Amino acid sequence: MNRLPRMNWAAGGRTFRRSFLMILLLGLIALGVPGARPQADDLHFRALSAARDHLFDFATWEVNALADKAAIGILGVDQYMSAADQTRYVRDYLQLIQNIDILEKAVEQLYVDPAVTDPETASAGLRVLRDQLRAEQESKQALAEAIVQSQISESLVEYGFALGGQVLPPVSMRFTQLPTILIVSPRDHIERMGSYALEHGLTVDQMENIEGQVDHDLDVSSLIVPLGGLAVYPAMLIETSYLPNVINVGAHEWTHHYLAFSPLGFNYGKTPELYTINETVANIVGGEIGWAVMDRYYPDFAGDPPDYTPKPPPSPPQEAAPGQAPAFDFRAEMRATRIRADELLAEGKIDEAEQYMEDRRVLFVQHGYNIRKINQAYFAFYGAYADQPGATGSDPIGPALNDLRYYSSSLFDFVKTVRGMTSLVQIQAALEQARAEHQNGN
Repeated sequence: MNRLPRMNWAAGGRTFRRSFLMILLLGLIALGVPGARPQADDLHFRALSAARDHLFDFATWEVNALADKAAIGILGVDQYMSAADQTRYVRDYLQLIQNIDILEKAVEQLYVDPAVTDPETASAGLRVLRDQLRAEQESKQALAEAIVQSQISESLVEYGFALGGQVLPPVSMRFTQLPTILIVSPRDHIERMGSYALEHGLTVDQMENIEGQVDHDLDVSSLIVPLGGLAVYPAMLIETSYLPNVINVGAHEWTHHYLAFSPLGFNYGKTPELYTINETVANIVGGEIGWAVMDRYYPDFAGDPPDYTPKPPPSPPQEAAPGQAPAFDFRAEMRATRIRADELLAEGKIDEAEQYMEDRRVLFVQHGYNIRKINQAYFAFYGAYADQPGATGSDPIGPALNDLRYYSSSLFDFVKTVRGMTSLVQIQAALEQARAEHQNGN
């Protein structure tokens, strides 16, 4: 008969201390982490009557998440599994998520199909199987999260982010149905002037109604967008079966936790510039740590490592040769859209800019990109992730940070450099110094 391994009380004590430390850090992190700061005194928050009935309940979510984290942390089950067993467990867990999603879509299709007169009866077997798999998934979720947390932590330690052998704050994440985010921008320029977490599962007509009322009441541009992750603590990660997304977003959100104790992170969102710098740094760390984790544990997903070699500015979309269908480059076209929208807004042509963005949205839809709305709020949100060209337009923050990473001796050296900065001017000065040292052979 197989026996359970004997409890290692020393390891159990360390696990308990880590769990206690995680809970103790929660209050401190909430002061600096984006998404965890209350905005109840904000003028726009008080004005958003259309959204108040749909605000996300963070308090209930935190209580439930921390209870599960404490339980699995005290048991420390993942410590008694081999690396191969851990990797297999995560793969099996994500396969469960995929199977549930397939069944959910099959059930939905039966309810949509007009030829099915009794969808409840027709879908009964599928719903029973779906619910069984959901129960199995929920029983395995906490351990799967603990394994992924451990794998990310190991890479962070190897990359130099440990203090006394411990990553602080501890990597902590929760697979969940994420809230949506209401983004608010002025109409006369592109700037994230407000963001509000709303409940998961809003219908398209509910989104349109909220956005319409907000735009009318405040004379702003608004948009409700989905999220892949949110840096509350534990970090919220979208429930997905796609492994690279799980690893990259987990490392991305941990970066926000780490930066929360530094000038860059603590000042998150105080200016549009700081918002973009924070998100771009987190994207760079998430991409590099995510690649390292996948290269070690899931090599079939790893691909090539991130390449930060300085590149010239992206070229504008090219005209097609006569008689040939033009190739549609999403990033190039979106970059061109942002640049032209910025130009029109700078000239005070607000209505023309908004019509232009709508015309461009239609073009994207015609090429298979089903974007519901492109407006100032769209670019205020998506333009902040500036490590790749596209919605960021001609913003110099992304290229500057990518180049600084290239000239930095390591990822940790890069983060150590930028974590004390609060402006693009400082980043550009550090880049010039790093580039000069590189040219001098240092």
